[in-house]
Amino acid sequence: MPGCQEAAHYRAPRSPRTLHSYYWFCLEHVRDYNRSWDYFREMRPDQIEAYRHSVNTWHRPTWRMGVNGHARASSVRWGSDSDPFGLFDEDGNPFDQITEPQPRVDKVVAKALATLELAPLATAQDVRTRYKALAKKYHPDLNGGSKAAEERLKEINQAYSSLVAAGYA
Repeated sequence: MPGCQEAAHYRAPRSPRTLHSYYWFCLEHVRDYNRSWDYFREMRPDQIEAYRHSVNTWHRPTWRMGVNGHARASSVRWGSDSDPFGLFDEDGNPFDQITEPQPRVDKVVAKALATLELAPLATAQDVRTRYKALAKKYHPDLNGGSKAAEERLKEINQAYSSLVAAGYA
């Protein structure tokens, strides 16, 4: 500041558009400058609102959930300029999502799936759901202490353990 004899150890941005260009002030003057500095001073209310929404996503493009990608693709030709992150193919369809690798179906897994009465392409959720249902059905407390139900529950538990070890749950 003109006439100030204090050392200028504190920096302050010159403007919102040049945040990496600074004025240097003493402590007293940087406090005065910061009290009067307004990042949004030259923006209209609609620009401030747009900036506020953009900050929530770190200024990266977003789309509403549930918006039909095919409808959007028919009205927009995707290219490197309109899809800077490479999220869509040339037809505007999202690239295949990375999927969880399917567990390998060997004899042990096939037998365990058959014990739980599930198809070979069952998902982890299918396995968990079916296991819970069968465990309830064959639990000895619900079957009057039946030895047959107890043996069936042991088979079900063993099958479930095999499937957990194979990556199904």
